[in-house]
Amino acid sequence: MDKQNTQKDSLITKLDKVLTPIGQKLGNQKHLQAISNGMLFGLPFLVIGSFFLIVANPPIVIDKYNPATANIFMKWLAGWKYWAVAHYSEITLPYNMTMGIFGMISAFGIAHQLSSGYRREHPETDGMISLVAYLMCTTTVDAKSRISLNNLGTNGLFVAIIIGLLSVEVSRWIDRKNIKIKLPDSIPPMVAHFINSLLPLLANIFVFYGLNLILVGITHTDFTSFIMKCLTPATSLANSLWGYILIVTLGNLLWLIGVNGSNVIFPIVFATGIAATGANAALVAKGMQPTHVMNLQMFRIAVLGGSGNSLALVILMMRSKVEKYRALGRLSFIPGLCSINEPIIFGTPICFNPILGIPFLIAPIVNVILTYVAQNLHWIGMGYIVDPSFTPFFFQAYMSSMDWRNVVFECLLIVIGIFIYLPFFKVAEKNELAKQTAQVSEN
Repeated sequence: MDKQNTQKDSLITKLDKVLTPIGQKLGNQKHLQAISNGMLFGLPFLVIGSFFLIVANPPIVIDKYNPATANIFMKWLAGWKYWAVAHYSEITLPYNMTMGIFGMISAFGIAHQLSSGYRREHPETDGMISLVAYLMCTTTVDAKSRISLNNLGTNGLFVAIIIGLLSVEVSRWIDRKNIKIKLPDSIPPMVAHFINSLLPLLANIFVFYGLNLILVGITHTDFTSFIMKCLTPATSLANSLWGYILIVTLGNLLWLIGVNGSNVIFPIVFATGIAATGANAALVAKGMQPTHVMNLQMFRIAVLGGSGNSLALVILMMRSKVEKYRALGRLSFIPGLCSINEPIIFGTPICFNPILGIPFLIAPIVNVILTYVAQNLHWIGMGYIVDPSFTPFFFQAYMSSMDWRNVVFECLLIVIGIFIYLPFFKVAEKNELAKQTAQVSEN
């Protein structure tokens, strides 16, 4: 038994030495942090925009509505639907000006966050330069001075990421080369900043707008379309079931060695999830059914109750024979409902725990597969709304698609998770009880 424990500890130690530095380096990488924080910067706009989309699309199929047999609630929904149809353009304007320009918001946010990470003097200027370059590469203006919004939403998100990062690097390069207009010391700082912002802005316009014009001239494809074609192999990985499972499992493996795996995979799964959810929202706004399965709802379920779907473990711990587990489970229940589970990961602990680590990896895989199947078979509604983060899972389940079946489905996933965790938890509980008995005997 001691030999087996020694081999187990040796394996964990080796994994720790190899994976921990990689995970920490990725988690602290400035560009990945800028992508993650920059998109979070725009999250309030997504959430508020989603609310207006809900108002414009009440949960009723009007073709199946019969006023003669409908109850009061259904009549109220029908009245809401008729009002929404009559005022659809006015209701959805806030949606178009928030979620509809999320790419534009992200271009500013990502550049601002990266500039702040580099401790540059004026990150807001870098953010605006990125925004201007993004607009030049993604939109057009017709003869009546109307701007096209087609590429400014979630479908332009990957272009926003690229321009948001590279525009800051272009400005940094100019600073490093000390390419500045020499000014006397008597010039006020704000005036000097204004003058020295001209060259970075001009350089970014030449680089990105110039590249856009070259692409249009040679390939007859604009910058946005070209980037999306280049990224098709990478995005297809996260947009496929097994690729998604691979990414989520990598994040959970990092958690098992004490590294915040969610921070590492978040830029990938959130960007693809937001893009798919935005595409579904656009379909719903046109009165069509959503079709993109790998939407943000998939990520919410992959971290149901926190990474590793550990809310199921929390419920088991609340009735444990081990006092430590019971107390920790009760304390972690409310945070677990909101998918916050660091107390469980580090308090149980799950990290460096080969027994509880197995269901920690298995449960999310099962949930993702079942969700994928359920959405394709229309057992649950597909996500088309960006719901608020860190809210109770049942609220998120309903908000993602305005479908109560999703709430029932996620509750069922928690029950399945309990059965996945149960045998492993019983082993961990038995070991903890044996350890407590040994300590009492020694005392």
